[in-house]
Amino acid sequence: MMLKMDTTRRQFLSGLAAAALHAAEPVIDIHQHTNYSGRSDEALLAHQQTMGITKTVLLPAGSRFGLEAQAHGNDSVLQLARLHPGKFLFFANEVTWLPEAPAVIEKYLKLGAIGIGEQKFFVDSSASTLDAICGLARDYRVPVLLHFQHERYNVNFDGFHKLLERFPQVNFIGHAQTWWGNIDRNHRQEVMYPNTKVTPGGITDRYLRDYGNMFGDLSAGSGLNALLRDEDHARGFLERHQNKLLYGSDCNDSLGAGDKCSGSKQIAAVRRLASADVARKILYANAARLLRLTL
Repeated sequence: MMLKMDTTRRQFLSGLAAAALHAAEPVIDIHQHTNYSGRSDEALLAHQQTMGITKTVLLPAGSRFGLEAQAHGNDSVLQLARLHPGKFLFFANEVTWLPEAPAVIEKYLKLGAIGIGEQKFFVDSSASTLDAICGLARDYRVPVLLHFQHERYNVNFDGFHKLLERFPQVNFIGHAQTWWGNIDRNHRQEVMYPNTKVTPGGITDRYLRDYGNMFGDLSAGSGLNALLRDEDHARGFLERHQNKLLYGSDCNDSLGAGDKCSGSKQIAAVRRLASADVARKILYANAARLLRLTL
């Protein structure tokens, strides 16, 4: 009985120590939105605090579509970042094909935006439509974050390597259903949230391996699903791409915890499936390096 009690006590104390260590470590969230599904700025601030986020990158919508989430645009993220300069940073964005898109994005880059995106628009990711925006990213030395969704946003994912090769100086961050579905070599493109075991060697795996300017955003249900659908594969994937993966939440709840908060579940999954050193890279060190941040 004494041995059992001692073991239980040691496990309890070990858990407390691990929780304290995690609470002390920074977390950079590279993917959140203002007015996400109508959520207030105050609720967003509380949500991020509950999750233990040190710095949050706000991704604006363009002047149309609201990223299919009622998200607000450039002025909204600029204002919130100025109100909370230690907590929020922001990207710039505009609908890819609008003639004024480069000028709009450049305006906000000059005002302090540290990236471009979330580019979530109806374009061909392998064509030249993104070239003007990527030229700005090259000139301002900022990354571009793209939402890949089969037959909808940034389509022709298997041809995206053409853009990677045209702009080797630009860092790209991949996100969403088609990006994460394609960790599997046998992925069926029309399936948004696959639940089968993963056969390694998919397009996403190859992009991360073969292109130094390609990174992955773990956010949203698609990123969480990619880890949980096959945890044995996920352990190897996190280890293999430990220098190329970035934590993002992209969840629209107001709690920052529980079953509805994919962001908090993603943090827990990374810490459970990766070593402590790899988890630190994914949760903050990679983003700090890529975005040139100091904590």
